[in-house]
Amino acid sequence: MHAGLKITAFAAALAATFGTAYGVGKGLDPVVDDPTPARHDSHTEASSAPEGGGGHGGHQAEPPGGLQISEGGYTLDLRTPNVTAGTRADLRFVIRDSGGRAVTAYQREHDKELHLIVASRDLVTYRHLHPTRAADGTWSIPLELPRAGGYRVFADFTPAKKGAENLTLGADLAASGSYRPQKLPASNSTVRIDGYEVRLSGGLLPGKASELKLNVSRGGRPVTNLQPYLGAYGHLVALRSGDLAYLHVHPNGEPGDGTTKPGPEISFTATAPSGGTYRLFLDFKHEGEVHTAAFTVRAGTSATAQKPRGSAHESAEGTESAHAETPGHGH
Repeated sequence: MHAGLKITAFAAALAATFGTAYGVGKGLDPVVDDPTPARHDSHTEASSAPEGGGGHGGHQAEPPGGLQISEGGYTLDLRTPNVTAGTRADLRFVIRDSGGRAVTAYQREHDKELHLIVASRDLVTYRHLHPTRAADGTWSIPLELPRAGGYRVFADFTPAKKGAENLTLGADLAASGSYRPQKLPASNSTVRIDGYEVRLSGGLLPGKASELKLNVSRGGRPVTNLQPYLGAYGHLVALRSGDLAYLHVHPNGEPGDGTTKPGPEISFTATAPSGGTYRLFLDFKHEGEVHTAAFTVRAGTSATAQKPRGSAHESAEGTESAHAETPGHGH
């Protein structure tokens, strides 16, 4: 390995220089690291411009989120734009309305007022967090990032204002330290994590809604007693390689609806805004623990056709991810 480049608080520039992405990580819930052989063509596969297309019932596909810091009259004010890799720090931010006032009332979605995603630009590090909101509207949560480089922070929320729509705002975060570029993990349809095996079937289609099915097993046996996590038996986040566009992914069914089973299969509907390569992060809960499985897929290609390079399976070890909850989540 060549000596890593030293970067400082000005490392936000790395977001433009090294445009890959980071994927699954360590925290108070699950931890994943991924040594899978890397792709060498991931930088050019993703288009930053969404293609038109239909979603459910012929409706236009939802535009990707997270590419803008301000949208719909709301702004993500990231108060901690710089951290030091390997050092624990409080990540703080405020959601402001069009008048610059801090938002203090939110609708609960998927059991939370706000979902915070932190992903490295090369999608090798991933965090799904639920911070605490103070009375003045300031959100905060302890965060420790394992490596230096450029990151993207996504705030997924719906204001309590009548008629407000769900928004995903994004802002850049820089982690200083010795930087070593990582390549996007190879395409895969099977992941082994914490003794579980997760298989992906279906695929993303540019401009069209498609079903993604994930099947969870352990020790060769299907897991049929998954526990609800964020209002569903699984939570899926999809990020586009290159610009980290955040896709809106919807679970099909929910616990207690009389038809949705607690495994082994978890179903989602998603629409890819364009062709290219995407990183999918599935969170699922079993026996009181949350685990994360990460997949690299190409839009327009079925999961069964995704051929990993170098091995038949991707272990969880090359993708670093985490989930963290802070006590007393403010409401």
